[in-house]
Amino acid sequence: MKKLFPLLLPLMFLFSCTETSTKTPVTIKTVNNGKALQITGFDPAVINEISRDSSAKAWETLMAVYRMPADTSMRNLQPAQPGSYTVKDNVVIFTPDTAFSTQQTYFFRYYDFSTGSTLTDLIKSRSKPGTLHYTDLIFKR
Repeated sequence: MKKLFPLLLPLMFLFSCTETSTKTPVTIKTVNNGKALQITGFDPAVINEISRDSSAKAWETLMAVYRMPADTSMRNLQPAQPGSYTVKDNVVIFTPDTAFSTQQTYFFRYYDFSTGSTLTDLIKSRSKPGTLHYTDLIFKR
């Protein structure tokens, strides 16, 4: 047993250092009779920092709404839906310039710039350093 202890100690240390995620999941829902999109779950410090810049381009670096194309493999080539972003109590409200169509599917893409920044993230996700990590949430009015 004494011979196995030096081998077990590094393994116990390695597995005890795993990080547990306490992040709130990002959620979306249509509000105002489907005329706007409510977005929750982002870090309030990030939201408040971006809300100081009134341009839509600043918001699109973190999150954007797109129309879902008929060929979903072309999703990455879609232009962002124009509109305005407002913040109210750490909740982001996106209001498009033209109303959401009832028969159209849309997707909300948000980027997580903290993901993939450590070596263990890169190993787990099998992605390349410097690639952007994003999540798409699909919705319909």
